[in-house]
Amino acid sequence: QLQASGGGLVQAGGSLRLSCAASGRTFSSYGMGWFRQAPGKEREFVAAISGSGGTKTYADSMKGRFTISRDNAKNTVYLQMNSLKPEDTAVYYCAASGYLTRVRDMYDYWGQGTQVTVSS
Repeated sequence: QLQASGGGLVQAGGSLRLSCAASGRTFSSYGMGWFRQAPGKEREFVAAISGSGGTKTYADSMKGRFTISRDNAKNTVYLQMNSLKPEDTAVYYCAASGYLTRVRDMYDYWGQGTQVTVSS
């Protein structure tokens, strides 16, 4: 099970750090990803990290502003979001996959989502 937290209301240019806590003993064997879904839009890929944390991949529009990381000792993955823009407003979801992938359908487990709202 995955539990996302850390969302909230922030002004444009501000920062937030999302956390996703996982239960189970095999956390480090899963690639972890963050996705987001804005109202009326498809759920889109944000970032993903390999089980070891050694490989990361980002959507182009988030590269340089968002950083994904993980702490396998704490069974937690993070998404540090800087220089936030109003268009980053969305529900953010964490997910687990047996692969390091950007493909939504390759994720087996999903958290409940946490709302991020960026005001202009």
